[in-house]
Formats: sequence, C-alpha cells, structure tokens
Amino acid sequence: METEKLRICHVITRMIVGGAQENTLLTIKGHLANGHHVELATGPSPGREGKLLENTGMPQFPVVEFPDMVREVSPIHDIKAFFALKKYFKTNKFDVVHTHSSKAGIIGRLAARAAGVPVVVHTVHGQAFHPYQSKWKNLLFIVLERFAAKYCDKIYAVAQAMIDQCVAAKVAPRDKYMVVYSGMDTTAFANAVREDELRRELDIPENARTIVTIARLFHQKGYEYVIPAAEKVLQQMPDVHFLFVGDGPMYDELNAHLKAKNIDKNFHFAGLIPPNEVCRYLAQADLLWHLSLHEGLPRAVVQALATGIPAIGFALDGTPEVILNGETGYTTAAEDIDAVTAYTLELFSDEEKRRRFGSRGRELVLRQFDWQLMADILEAEFLKLYAEKTQNKK
Repeated sequence: METEKLRICHVITRMIVGGAQENTLLTIKGHLANGHHVELATGPSPGREGKLLENTGMPQFPVVEFPDMVREVSPIHDIKAFFALKKYFKTNKFDVVHTHSSKAGIIGRLAARAAGVPVVVHTVHGQAFHPYQSKWKNLLFIVLERFAAKYCDKIYAVAQAMIDQCVAAKVAPRDKYMVVYSGMDTTAFANAVREDELRRELDIPENARTIVTIARLFHQKGYEYVIPAAEKVLQQMPDVHFLFVGDGPMYDELNAHLKAKNIDKNFHFAGLIPPNEVCRYLAQADLLWHLSLHEGLPRAVVQALATGIPAIGFALDGTPEVILNGETGYTTAAEDIDAVTAYTLELFSDEEKRRRFGSRGRELVLRQFDWQLMADILEAEFLKLYAEKTQNKK
C-alpha cells in the first residue's frame, strides 16, 4: 500500500548557518525524497551568521520569507507575523505544520491551529529559558511556551535533557514529548581525512596539535571561556594551535584580544563554512572544544565524534548525551576552564587514550545521528498523527 503523501510546512525564525537550520533542511530533504509536498516559512537572515539556503544542493522547493518574523520580541511584528502565517497556512491547506526555534515555534503553532491545520508539531532545538538569562525573560518564555504547547499535538526534542527541563518547568506533560536526535550526514564526517593543502591555506603547521571550535562568534557560544582556556594550554604547550569555524559579531573583539596578547599566530579563523565542507575542517583537528553555555544537542560534538575526534565540553543541556565522560571525551562543570585545560593536556599527553575516545565516539554517533534516520522517524510520526486526527473527524 502506497504511503499517503502529505502537505508539510516547516517554520523557523531564521535560516542562518546553524544547527537547528541544518536539522530542518535535512528533514525537508528526506521528506521531499519520499514524495511529500514540503514548503519552508522563515524570517529574514541578516548579519554575518550566513544564509544556509545559498548553494545547498537541495532539490527545488517553495521558500516563503515573512519580513515580520524577527528574532527579537516585537509585539507589532509578532502580531503581523501571526496573521500572515495564518493566512498562508489556510491558503495552502497544509496537513502538517512543523515549527522550529522559540519565536517561530510560538507564533507558528498559534497561527497553524487558528488556520485549522490538522497536525501541528514543534521541535525544541535549544531551550528558550536557561540559567544564563534574566529571571524575567525566563518567566516570560516559560509562560509563552506553556501557552503554545496547548496548541500542538506533539513536541520533539533533540536531547532528553530538553524534555527534562520542559517537564520540570511545567511546559507540558512528559507524554507530549519525544526525543528525535538531530540528524546529519555522518558518512561525510566519517570519511573526512587530513589535508595538507587545507592546513597550509589555514596557516596551521603540518604536525601541530590542533583544537577546533565550531560555533557562531557570538556571546554564550563559549568564546569567553575558549580564549582563557587556550591561553592556559599555551602556557604548557606553546605549539598547540586553535581553529575557529564560524563567523559573527564577536570577530573583531576576539581578533583584537589575540593580537594584544601576541598569540594571534596560534589562532586561525576559517569563517563561515558551507555545511558540506565542515567535515574537511574538522579532520584537520585533534580535539574539539564545545564550551557553549546554552545548547540543545551540540551538533559540532556529534560531527567531531563522527570524524573520530574526541571532545571536551561543559556538562550542560544535551552535551553529556554525546560526550560520555571518560569514554568519548570529557565533560566539566560549566565555566571550569581549569578542568578544560587539565583534560586537554591529558589527552595531548596520551595519544592512545585520545584515539580510543575518538573511536568510541564515532561508533556512538554513526548509530544514532544519521539524517535519514531522523527524517524517517519524523515522517512516521507525521503520518501517524495525521491518520489519528483525520480519522477522528470521520
């Protein structure tokens, strides 16, 4: 019996180069391949953080940009975005609306339900409320998330930690949630190799031990801890080099600091890299640092482990679900740069342990994080929910 073909719309606040955006695009890719009609509704993507929809190699599909769907809280824009989305959903008669990110998740779920969309679902990629934000903002987002949760049929999360946090905050009952690990092209990372020419382009010495960080150059992405930890490592191992993959508003600040400290020759900014090229840059490194204070499930860690590179990160959110402490890398208490430094020196002093951690990490992520698996799980969910909702109307 042929699988029913659905009309699906994904909604996300911005399509910058980022994990939630890559997750969304790969889900769309999988569902297009299976014959579903898929569209994407998004807001503008200004600034230095890139535009993921450029040169994706994806099959053609409709992308509609809504100027009023902005990242900042803006009542006028938010109300306009709600009515624009409601009209769009109603006109296009979608069977499923799948929202991503907090702003699009709140407005999109309300608009989809108001438009009479049969199935409305949401994915938590990263928590809108977290300990490193003001209390009033956390309270606001918790109240809004509780409200929006009433207007959807299922909430997916990229890590179990996200579900535990939402349930603790009474956003929705546990049975409304489901973990769907964020998929990626794990094969490309597993097959990536050291490239002497690329290292020369990056100006990284041929045999230098290299630590990579993959994140937007943005506050709360961990650079305020990466730099002091790097300075401590260089005091012990001055030949270590650091590769930053990403761009953003902190670039000038970071560059100026490194030059002032006279250590800029040990640091290499790759800038924005197309998602299909990230595997090449990871393969030039020996270790990944992920020191973000606010994450869902860190894709960079999964990608590093798929490449066979161990990782060190703060034990926050979904990070301990992929950095298995003492098995695929090390986790530390948040902001503990002394522990980051100590673990780094340990792994660079014990080559066998570093390789063993990387090998275990590769085995873990190749089983759990393939993008096609993610797309198939979500497709099965959509079909099941749609059948339930339309059957109830008969």
